Amino acid sequence: MAETPTTLRLSLKTRLLLAAHSFGTRAAIRSDHTLNRSVLNIFDPKAAASAKPINGVSSFDISIEPARNLWFRLYAPTSTATTDALPVIIFFHGGGFAFMAANSRSFDVLCRQLARETNAAVISVNYRLAPEYKYPCQYEDGFDTLKNIDDMSSESFPASLDLGRCFIAGDSAGGNLAHHVALKACEHTFSNIKIKGLVAIQPFFGGEERTESEIKLVGVPLISVERTDWMWKAFLPAGSDRNHSVVNVFGPNAVDISGVKFPATLLFVGGFDPLQDWQKRYHEGLKKAGKEVHLVEYPNAFHGFYCFPKSPESSLIIGEVKNFVQKQSSLA
Repeated sequence: MAETPTTLRLSLKTRLLLAAHSFGTRAAIRSDHTLNRSVLNIFDPKAAASAKPINGVSSFDISIEPARNLWFRLYAPTSTATTDALPVIIFFHGGGFAFMAANSRSFDVLCRQLARETNAAVISVNYRLAPEYKYPCQYEDGFDTLKNIDDMSSESFPASLDLGRCFIAGDSAGGNLAHHVALKACEHTFSNIKIKGLVAIQPFFGGEERTESEIKLVGVPLISVERTDWMWKAFLPAGSDRNHSVVNVFGPNAVDISGVKFPATLLFVGGFDPLQDWQKRYHEGLKKAGKEVHLVEYPNAFHGFYCFPKSPESSLIIGEVKNFVQKQSSLA
């Protein structure tokens, strides 16, 4: 594991927000791997879509299949000086496959900033959650969203989108989801979508082994071994362990992707994230499979830092994504 600072520097406001989030999560989870969603929702405020621009970005909710509450929120920058069609970032939110939603306030702020700063349309997907819906529901929802977007007419979108410059992105569990949706997309022929890149922000991977970062980084914000074990149990089918191929993607049950035309990947890792060793193994696994991957490390970043605007690294990550989108969009 790379050398990390010994003290995590956080503002008082960030510490208070983290404390409230942790309290709400502890109060909502049960030992039988179920959730009290009524309690959880108290600590997960939602934001409504707004066709009237907020900080230069309009947002619209578009339903795909009401029966499974599958929908997405589209964010479109309104301050752009060009009339060209916008590149598209299809974003999957984090939350251990069990928490949060596309309209959670923290992700609404993040996606709005991402759309404004990268000058791209951001499509934030609301997928089904564990433990009520276990694997593979989340992956099915993610891929079905891609197919639905590919089939939609241009008039169906409240903005001009260039689906030929499409990026799949996600944070934490959403980063895991983004990887697997991108992998499935490589096997599918789309009419309009061309995937130019993958953005994996502190993706949620794991395995049966306890890594050095999981053992050493105890008491850091948001993530612990006990919490991630609970999440995997709530998400995976009965009888599965953490060496399942969707968890330990380059582990003993890994799917060989060396022959797959996988998109270039931008990977973010934080020095105070207990999952960092799994993320670095993901980086090495992609390289060994002959895939293009760019690693960005923030030594003072905890898991989920990008949802806290006071975190100094939160603005840096947007700049990295902007550069990646611009670079990949320019390639033939």
